Amino acid sequence: MYLFSNHWPCLLPQHGPGRKHHRRIVLEPWQQAIVDRETEEFVLGLLHSDGCRVVANDRGIRSLRYHFSNRSEDIIGLFTAALDLLGITWTRSDVHTVSIYRKEATAMLDEFVGPKDCAVPLYGVHYAA
Repeated sequence: MYLFSNHWPCLLPQHGPGRKHHRRIVLEPWQQAIVDRETEEFVLGLLHSDGCRVVANDRGIRSLRYHFSNRSEDIIGLFTAALDLLGITWTRSDVHTVSIYRKEATAMLDEFVGPKDCAVPLYGVHYAA
């Protein structure tokens, strides 16, 4: 899909030349208000675009993990701030990756994210990847 408009910078001020991890990504106040109101949807979108849900088998113990990876420190900051807002514990496993692995945290994420192969309804909308 290709869309052209002179108003993209008005709607998405983060849009600009060059790679996103080389420029500043900061939400405008109106965008932050939407993220604050729809935090679960924001986290869902970020995980569906740059994240994954893994079923690990550590020494015979099955555990769920979520990983989010991005080269932009600003985008990682937006993701972790949203997790903090939801009360979900996270850790940085490396410079570009955020990991969520505690049982309570993965259970919370499973409520509104879940595996990509089964759609999880959120406000009556079904998402599928």
